[in-house]
Formats: sequence, structure tokens, C-alpha cells
Amino acid sequence: MKSVKLEEMNVAQLVEQFVGIALAQDVAARRDEIRKYNRLYDELEAVEGELKTREGDQRRALVSLLNHSNAQVRLKSAIALLAIVPEAARGALHIISACNEYPQAADARGMLRAVGEGSYVPS
Repeated sequence: MKSVKLEEMNVAQLVEQFVGIALAQDVAARRDEIRKYNRLYDELEAVEGELKTREGDQRRALVSLLNHSNAQVRLKSAIALLAIVPEAARGALHIISACNEYPQAADARGMLRAVGEGSYVPS
């Protein structure tokens, strides 16, 4: 099967790719597969970057993922959305934190702290 380059995908396909990578990250984290998780991190960043470069910043297409059933998908979409819908993104991070869904709850708390302190500036 031929792999499709990100720039050849439409927005819906990119969102689907984002979900698939985040779900794979969740599995890798639970299995302590650090190398795989890191590779997937880079892949997720590439998808987010591709969405960002699309006319009108198509990261907005990730908003529906803030209600996804998987905490990793919610976490990663919230982080990706901090620059364009900060209130909704922070709200999702607060929910993940409050539900104590680990390891994502710890990541959500760290991100909320970094945003609050100004040490993380979304772009």
C-alpha cells in the first residue's frame, strides 16, 4: 500500500491521522515503549504542523476531539488548540486533570502550570 504524504491529505484525513497517532501513543506509553512514543510524538507534531499551514489554520478541525473518549487524544488536541481556542483547550486540560486519568492527568497539570507561568507560549 502506498503511503500518502501529509500535504496530499485533506483536513478530515489529517484529523483521522492525528487520532490514530494519539491512540498509538497511548498504547506505547502504557507499555513503556519510549522510542516508539517519541517517534509518534514527532509524527503527531508533523500532522499538527500540516494543519497549521493550511489556509485559515485548520487546527480548528481538532476541536471535536476535545470530547474524544480517549484521554491521550483529548490531551494532544487540547495542547494543539491552546493557540487558537485557549479557553476550550484549557477547559479540556482541567477536565483531564480533574478526572485523574493517568498518565495524561499529570501532563495536563504540567501544561496548565506552564501556560499559567508563561513558560509555554502556544503558537
